[in-house]
Amino acid sequence: MAIIQFAQASIFIRDHLVLRDVTFSIDPGEFVYLIGKVGSGKTSLIKTINAEYPLIEGEGSVAGFDLAQMKPRQVPYLRRKLGIVFQDFQLLSDRTVFNNLLFVLKATGWKDAKETENRIAEVLTKVGLEHKGYKMPHQLSGGEQQRVVIARALLNHPEIILADEPTGNLDPGTSEDIMNILVEISKSGAAVVMATHNYNLLNKFRGRTLKCEDGRLNELENKEIELEALE
Repeated sequence: MAIIQFAQASIFIRDHLVLRDVTFSIDPGEFVYLIGKVGSGKTSLIKTINAEYPLIEGEGSVAGFDLAQMKPRQVPYLRRKLGIVFQDFQLLSDRTVFNNLLFVLKATGWKDAKETENRIAEVLTKVGLEHKGYKMPHQLSGGEQQRVVIARALLNHPEIILADEPTGNLDPGTSEDIMNILVEISKSGAAVVMATHNYNLLNKFRGRTLKCEDGRLNELENKEIELEALE
């Protein structure tokens, strides 16, 4: 059963049509790349998946929610099933790593102090930062800050991780560390959708690849991906 499914969907930014006839499905545990030039529609598709942009034409379902019939009051419930990882970390600079994660748990209804503490410890361990909870964001490297963002995305046991250029500001070695974490997350059962420009990562960490180009979304074969990397 697909966790994300679109059929003959049109993706808009306000009145501007970005992608047309979008048809694809993603199963739980799949790792899927979203590639294409700047402005080709990658981020717009991600923002449609998380209901930041409405689905006006066609069909789309995400984690059991019908995007075409979505009511504003349903959006927070959909987003609890999603984990979002951005290129710009969007961490709260005035509080520690632990308190950044605590803020999210409190905002999403966690009340028991011991449960919240245990969950924060679990996600920090998963991203290799079990001893960094007391640090302020500015005391961390870029790679460590991105690990915190992934930990934050994992807090509510999401069924889907949406990662928009998560390695865009990182050096190659740190990018591979982040990729290893995202691949492990997909192996644990969550679908991972990752927008990227980094074709070296596509060849090193193989996954399904969808390309936004000329207003369409197409799936690429491995040979096509290798040619893309050479361009």
